[in-house]
Amino acid sequence: MTSRSLAFIGTGIMGRPMTLNLLKAGYSVAVYNKSKPPLEELGKAGAEVCGSTAEAASKADIIITCLPDSPDVEDVALGPDGILKGAKEGALYIDMSTISPAVSKKVAAALRGKSVRMLDAPVSGGDVGAREGTLSIMVGGEPADFEEAVPVFEAMGKTIVHVGENVGDGGYVKIANQIMVGLHIAAMSEALVLGSKAGVDPEKMMAALSGGLAQSRVLDLRGPNLVRGEFPAGFRIRLHRKDLRLAMEAGADLGVPIPATGQLYQMFTALLTAGRGELDHSGYATLIEDLAGHKVSGGV
Repeated sequence: MTSRSLAFIGTGIMGRPMTLNLLKAGYSVAVYNKSKPPLEELGKAGAEVCGSTAEAASKADIIITCLPDSPDVEDVALGPDGILKGAKEGALYIDMSTISPAVSKKVAAALRGKSVRMLDAPVSGGDVGAREGTLSIMVGGEPADFEEAVPVFEAMGKTIVHVGENVGDGGYVKIANQIMVGLHIAAMSEALVLGSKAGVDPEKMMAALSGGLAQSRVLDLRGPNLVRGEFPAGFRIRLHRKDLRLAMEAGADLGVPIPATGQLYQMFTALLTAGRGELDHSGYATLIEDLAGHKVSGGV
């Protein structure tokens, strides 16, 4: 059993399996989440269930959050019953959410006043990577803090990269990741709908594409959703749209033109307007299917 005590706040689709992997690695983990069902499962697995963020934070040397958006992180970190209230002096806070780098910097500055250190460490790999402990983790912050956190990261991920010495650097890399993943999903959707409408078996098409330069993790992990016509939430459309909004904001702030991302953001907005925000992001294909008048699963 490792001597480092952890707290994990935000035990949803990603956070729940990440916490389970920390428990399997021998960590003592205090947990808090707004919705109770994940806490019941984690409690049975050996986690200490807490009644608030501050209570969980008070029990930990290292505090981890995995939350939907920037306001959630700001509230959990700096709110009246949050990490700032509960954390011990000298604790390390690791935010594994995908949020605005500017908010990460704001939170880090506020916590620094209580001698709480911070890393921003967003992840990629989706629910599958979270369950299997194979996430890619991109980390921004002080090198010494990163080294301290590496054993914790190793319980949750496979590719762990210290991308920069500033809190927020991890967020910029994650934004870049979400641009690329979104564009891969868009390309896959257009390609498979086109081939399928031409009469090509989509499974055979995937097999052919997977053997060449078009191969990607997106095709391997999300292509089967299109073939089945089922898009169970792994990473929801509404959350990917949020990440693309962060990309648009970062592009504007930094003076970087990202026209393809802009078009992608508008398509994700159309999906949200159509009531499909809870679908997995591979459900982007449903919009292409609508425009083409053809479904990959079963034809028109």
